[in-house]
Amino acid sequence: MMKLYYGVGACSLASHIALEEAGADYEAIRMDLKSGQQTKPDYLALNVKGRVPTLVTDRGVLTETPAILAYIAQTHRGANLAPIDDPFAFAELQAFNSYLCSTVHVSHAHGARGGRWSDDPAVVEALKLKVTKNMGDQFEIIETRMFKGPWVMGETFSVGDAYLYTMANWLGRDGVDIKRFPKVADHFKRMEARPAVAKVLADERSA
Repeated sequence: MMKLYYGVGACSLASHIALEEAGADYEAIRMDLKSGQQTKPDYLALNVKGRVPTLVTDRGVLTETPAILAYIAQTHRGANLAPIDDPFAFAELQAFNSYLCSTVHVSHAHGARGGRWSDDPAVVEALKLKVTKNMGDQFEIIETRMFKGPWVMGETFSVGDAYLYTMANWLGRDGVDIKRFPKVADHFKRMEARPAVAKVLADERSA
């Protein structure tokens, strides 16, 4: 059985949803991020980065959301969570997920975790001031150029949808109205209607 270490409100939600959508045999283990549980020695022994998600498999430990999502899709082919047999389409999905990871997530993190980039309080405050604009600009790109519809990759649901939903969850706290992006807003509502998403949200809230 796989083990997923996650935090409430964190990007690990995407991996949690993907595991549930895949019908995977897994155990979800909640980390108390506010108390710093992810920085304790026993967790650092699994993931030296001190972040979530961490997925423990029978082959070893995986970290980083795009890698975990790809692994889930590739090991649960029957769930059809990625266009695995089409190299170009799979690369497109990886490009989408990589943009969320390397650009959108970083813009969001500038709001609450600017200390990762600078020890200067003025710089940290300056980073916060750019969050709303950067997140809005990046979701504009997703809305108009990257999102194929009705799902991220087109007609078929994929792990990219779990990741987009996770990022869209952060828009409100970043001062961005999701209604600016009709396609993303519609996608968000349809995601919340999926049984797997509802189950994961309920599980994370009650854990």
